[in-house]
Amino acid sequence: MLSEKQFSQIRTWVYRNAREIDLNVWKFHFENGKKEDVVSALSHYQNEDGGFGNALEPDNWNPASTPYVTLYALGLLQRIGMTDTSHPIYKGIFEYLSSEKDLTDYGWRFNVPENNNYPRAPWWNYSEDANKTESIGPTCGLCAFILQNMDKTSSVYKKAETLAKQALDNLLTAKNFGDMGIGGYIGLIDALPTLNIGDYDMPALYSKINELVNASIERDVNKWQYYGVLPSTYIHSPQSPFYPANKEIVDQEINYLLETLPENGVWNISWTWFDNMESYGKEFIISENWWKAAAAVDKLVLLKNFGRLETGQGR
Repeated sequence: MLSEKQFSQIRTWVYRNAREIDLNVWKFHFENGKKEDVVSALSHYQNEDGGFGNALEPDNWNPASTPYVTLYALGLLQRIGMTDTSHPIYKGIFEYLSSEKDLTDYGWRFNVPENNNYPRAPWWNYSEDANKTESIGPTCGLCAFILQNMDKTSSVYKKAETLAKQALDNLLTAKNFGDMGIGGYIGLIDALPTLNIGDYDMPALYSKINELVNASIERDVNKWQYYGVLPSTYIHSPQSPFYPANKEIVDQEINYLLETLPENGVWNISWTWFDNMESYGKEFIISENWWKAAAAVDKLVLLKNFGRLETGQGR
């Protein structure tokens, strides 16, 4: 159980170090903050074309709009329950996606050429070969959003429909999903019952996703200090459909978080910018602090969802 003292120490660290966006997400979850304040802070990362960049994703400092960072923004909106698609922030996203910027025949690019001009982690180095695999997750996520929310007569809707069908047809036979493909597929399949894009064998799709989730989770606790797939990558609460089969390993992660919390601080992240450290080591130090604050919020939400906060803090 996370004690009141530990909670207070994390809160102090977040207030001292977090960006406005992450601090407002903290306030939303733990201090009855307003979702409008989160949206206002998020809007500062939105460009005139309606997409998002500007280091909203702390490992990529490209100021221009990119598909993945726009999806990252959509994830933040989803997690605070901001569903009013008439809001200007959504109107901008619709405009950006309608422009079809960085949309290719295989989907939306994960990496864009402009990334190479700015501080970044090495996985944000532009590579068209890498894009053909790493684009799977962002493409599935953006397709789900477009097919649920955008004009069915638009060009981008029709292309999203084609890409979604291709992705679903490939799911049962594909071998490589990239780092974010499984998460993207989860979002697309969850949305599928509300979409009118064809008849699919839902039990087979869910069975395949369960198989992929279970196989991708790192089950060696000794390796959790390094970058990898932890249970919480997919399982955020006991209501997750993946929780029953992974209850033991999820409980281990919860205990691991409680055991590894530093005194008077927050958890460290498990990666650096590796080969890009020589060029951008100073920028990484800034990025690292941003990530630690954002991750601290996510970890406390996880502990809250599993009833491991001593005083039940949070909405």
